[in-house]
Amino acid sequence: MMASTIFRSIQNHPLLLYPTALFRRKNGVFYCTMKSTEAQTATQEKQKTQIKNPPRTQTKTSDKFSKDYEAVIGIETHVQLNTLTKAFCGCPYNYGSPPNTSVCPICMGLPGALPVLNSKVIELAVKVGLALNSKLSLNSKFDRKQYFYPDLPKGYQISQFEVPIASGGYIDLDLPVEFGGGHRRFGITRVHMEEDAGKLLHSENESYSQEITVDLNRAGVPLLEIVSEPDMRTGIEAAEYAAELQRLVRYLGVSNGNMQEGSLRCDVNVSIRPIGQAQFGTKVEIKNLNSFSSVSRAIDFEISRQVLLHSQGQGDQITQETRLWEEGAQKTVTMRKKEGLADYRYFPEPDLPGVILTKEYVSSSRDSLPELPEVKRRRYEKMGLSMQDVLFLANDVNVAEFFDATIAKGADVKLAANWIMGDIAAYMKNEKLTINEIKLIPQELAELIASIKGGTISGKIGKEILFELLAKGGTVKGLIKEKDLVQIVDPMEIEKIVDKVLSENPKQLEQYRGGKTKLQGYFAGQVMKLSKGKANPGLLNKILLEKLNAQS
Repeated sequence: MMASTIFRSIQNHPLLLYPTALFRRKNGVFYCTMKSTEAQTATQEKQKTQIKNPPRTQTKTSDKFSKDYEAVIGIETHVQLNTLTKAFCGCPYNYGSPPNTSVCPICMGLPGALPVLNSKVIELAVKVGLALNSKLSLNSKFDRKQYFYPDLPKGYQISQFEVPIASGGYIDLDLPVEFGGGHRRFGITRVHMEEDAGKLLHSENESYSQEITVDLNRAGVPLLEIVSEPDMRTGIEAAEYAAELQRLVRYLGVSNGNMQEGSLRCDVNVSIRPIGQAQFGTKVEIKNLNSFSSVSRAIDFEISRQVLLHSQGQGDQITQETRLWEEGAQKTVTMRKKEGLADYRYFPEPDLPGVILTKEYVSSSRDSLPELPEVKRRRYEKMGLSMQDVLFLANDVNVAEFFDATIAKGADVKLAANWIMGDIAAYMKNEKLTINEIKLIPQELAELIASIKGGTISGKIGKEILFELLAKGGTVKGLIKEKDLVQIVDPMEIEKIVDKVLSENPKQLEQYRGGKTKLQGYFAGQVMKLSKGKANPGLLNKILLEKLNAQS
């Protein structure tokens, strides 16, 4: 009976499930594989729906009319939560695990299996809601979102619809200087908990037939969906909003936020309207965005596409649909017509109780919040750092912690920022390391800065010590002593070295006296060479200039 029901569903939904489905066991693991004969049809359909790159004349037309329209952009962001187990069962989830190795009757949707809510999901959701300045629902509940797709084993998703755990709120951010800078505040509509679906793994095949594995490892993994207000107007603003959300969840420790792993996924809604019009235009959803730059570029393309259609009198061809961003072609293409809310047939989840929060629990969660990116940026600004410095240092929570620990040891704020943003950042980039993986510790960076500032070593020697500390660790004082790097600050000792250099270079000295004053740099270099780089540069140049002028 169950089998006949499944295959009747397959017949009734030919576009949603592939015609031939086979369940098999391999090495103790269940696989669901499907032979697809629709690959050619799908390719042909994609070719039909692709919008050709507009000729130069059309681009000019779009540019001409774009000033008459404004874009309205909102983003739905799915954040995968850092929990040891899934949302409603005890299965762990590790990205990249072999297919169907982290599954159980609950996340496979088998009859009779009942979900049990992971309390960690609530804890992390509350933190995010508070960090987004949202109003928490002390009494919320779960709902069933019904839809049919091969990677959704139950035939429904446990989500929140009527009463989300948090609603309202906002997020503040600063646009990068290269994009004009400025402060922005974008509204948040709601934050709700839900479970992830599985994943379809497509095998490569030269023929049009494809083998598809339904991997349910991800099914049941806890997600937070964060829905923004339609407050953004450009691709850059949308990309920076998404980047700030990533920054926020990393600061909170609720998610790693890696877009490449699907831990942070953005679906963008874009519409345009004539400037001054209050009513929204027809919105189009864009999926398949796996980087912040693709978010920006996809939105810019979609705005241009919609403006072009309006300029040609074809605005009615903009339909509510879901489009995919094709990175290679740099364009959006039709995926499917957008489903309405009624299609999901939401109703309360009967197998889960409501989620009740006490005021004491919320207060305790609020007190446990770390310093958030926006607060940190404002604090760095008050220290006198430029906005470029502020954005760099606050971008990564680990870099910010390293910087804070360095200045806590008494280091000069600007000098610490310069060292971290300059030589240390360059080293990490070249070696492909994070700041937590380098051998240098904040205390030694503070010691290095103090040693240079106090004249114990020169800036040049300081850089040599820095790279040693980055690669091998150790202490500044230990390296100075071991390599005998203490700067020569005795004027008499420097004067002896200067006299020796001048006596050994009579020809260059005569040329200097003849007017080639640029040779001063040559003499200074020889002195530094003879002193093994330890001569104090300020004293060296002062004594050298006095000697040269005295003998001329």
